Amino acid sequence: MNLHHSKPTVVIGAGIIGAAIAHEMQRRGEQTILIDRNEPGTGASFGNMASIAINGFDAISRPSTWKKIPFWLVNPEAPVCADPRYVPKMLPWALRFLQAGTHKRIKEIEDAGASLATRVHQDLAAMLDRLNATDMLSQKTCLCLFGSDAEFAAGKGNLAMMTRYGLEFEILSGSAILAHEPLLNPVINKAALLPGNHFISNPYQLVLRLVEDFLSLGGELRKVDITGMEPDGNRVTGLRLADGGRIEAGRVVVAAGVGSRFLAADIGEMLPLETERGYHTQIMEPGIDLQWSIIWPDRAFMITPTAGGIRVGGSVEMAGLEKAPNYRRAKILVEHAKYALPGLQTGQASEWMGHRPALPDTIPVISASEKYSGLYYATGHGHLGLTYAATTARLLADMMTGIKPPVAMEPFDLGRF
Repeated sequence: MNLHHSKPTVVIGAGIIGAAIAHEMQRRGEQTILIDRNEPGTGASFGNMASIAINGFDAISRPSTWKKIPFWLVNPEAPVCADPRYVPKMLPWALRFLQAGTHKRIKEIEDAGASLATRVHQDLAAMLDRLNATDMLSQKTCLCLFGSDAEFAAGKGNLAMMTRYGLEFEILSGSAILAHEPLLNPVINKAALLPGNHFISNPYQLVLRLVEDFLSLGGELRKVDITGMEPDGNRVTGLRLADGGRIEAGRVVVAAGVGSRFLAADIGEMLPLETERGYHTQIMEPGIDLQWSIIWPDRAFMITPTAGGIRVGGSVEMAGLEKAPNYRRAKILVEHAKYALPGLQTGQASEWMGHRPALPDTIPVISASEKYSGLYYATGHGHLGLTYAATTARLLADMMTGIKPPVAMEPFDLGRF
């Protein structure tokens, strides 16, 4: 018997990524413990935009983006903003972001993203089927809006990328847009229908369903605060707890979102994660029956019917983990949403801010450790955690159980940093 594998697999982080991995490992007969210092699904997974955004893997760092950075730095209402006081702290991350914008690297990043995105539907469908939760995936999909010919021209890059990788879309104009969604402002005369971009009825509830099924399969959930990992030679064999306790582990998966960087640093591994602070407003009495999710790239916001109402969210704020939320950013998004949907009522609403784990090259780490056997990482999914959750769980579980993954895993390796 392999003594290491006679001990449980421990997954750190009970968001959508960690919950999906723990569930998949337990389903395969690997005794698994899922741990988090908070309740499952209450971090970034609680407030994401519920979108299965299979077209969202285009490389962000590129010359057209670089030109906008000075404007973003001085305009607190820009779709992307940074706290000037935080900018010096994130300079190493920012330099890596710029390095990811070469022509060669852009192609590599998009190839890697496509290798995941083109698997998403089959992996997600299988996961939902096992949970008896296929009803959580919408029948309707997403309308991508363009407010002018210039916006449409700017959006052609993403559409061309979709064409390269065989992802479908349909361009709509004028009355064809309103035929799909009559609630939209009629001044919007160009849109792309994205038939692969479904959404989830409640992403937080999906995490809870995963955890519930994980427990029914014999998995264990613990609410504990980890202070670090404990290597023994070239292997991590346990986790130190804040209360002085210890959890023995045969294998460890770090899926703790942006917090993964601190756990990695504790054992001398580089994981250059930053927090992209994202905002949403959940509107519970919107006064309209929105059928489709709506994304408006130029205004950097999205609207999704989810969690019993309509959720408006988006934007990126680079300001670290400690700064208090700036809910002015959420209010700006709601104003954009009211322009797109003139009938939207916003009286009963709540605001939220969460921390998306962002890597500078915008593709996740799904990887074994560079230094320690039995240690794995699954983090840095940015805006695509929900989208990639089932696929990440499948691929990492394959790696951990000695099965060759159906995707080339080198692009997602920790060693690229």
